[in-house]
Amino acid sequence: MYTCDCCTVNECQKGTKDKLPKNCPMHFMEMYTEPMKEYEKEENREFYIKCSEIEALGYGQWVRLREIIEVSKNMGYEKLGLAFCYGLREEARIVGKILRKAGFQVISVICKNGSISKDTVGIQARVNPDKFEAMCNPIMQAELLNEQETEFNIALGLCVGHDSLFYKYSKAMVTTLVAKDRVLGHNPAAAIYCHDGYLAKQFKPTETK
Repeated sequence: MYTCDCCTVNECQKGTKDKLPKNCPMHFMEMYTEPMKEYEKEENREFYIKCSEIEALGYGQWVRLREIIEVSKNMGYEKLGLAFCYGLREEARIVGKILRKAGFQVISVICKNGSISKDTVGIQARVNPDKFEAMCNPIMQAELLNEQETEFNIALGLCVGHDSLFYKYSKAMVTTLVAKDRVLGHNPAAAIYCHDGYLAKQFKPTETK
């Protein structure tokens, strides 16, 4: 069982293997042989190298949206997909405007596309039980962007799990611009920094009846 989150030596970052924990995967470097070959594949090599170069060029200077723009330009992408949540439609409008100003064609699809009732797929729990609620439709978001042949897709505020389905069905590579957190203003990292203080109660087990 690998527990890199508990490691205190971080030999992987140093390029050394002198003090590896007993359960460090680097004891078994033969496992790396086949996965490393994946970086040599045509569909991965250029993308990975350019992303890594952008990391270095903008380190500590460029915001994430700027990095997405730089990666897309360096890859020669012209058509970007934007899959966004209804609750972040204003943010999506701004992002689309920025991307178009940067020279990209933007194909955007909202999560509620299709206006299909949650009843259709058997969803019982509702935010507003007495009103019509359209289901989020991440699979169709992916399919519509696939149909438009987008070259790189951006996920903006999709629900936990819905984003997973979008990644699964998207033919183009996907990057996340915003991770939804309705309580923390879409800054989920705040829960990590405050886990044993202001937000400690968030992590108490839910009582079940």
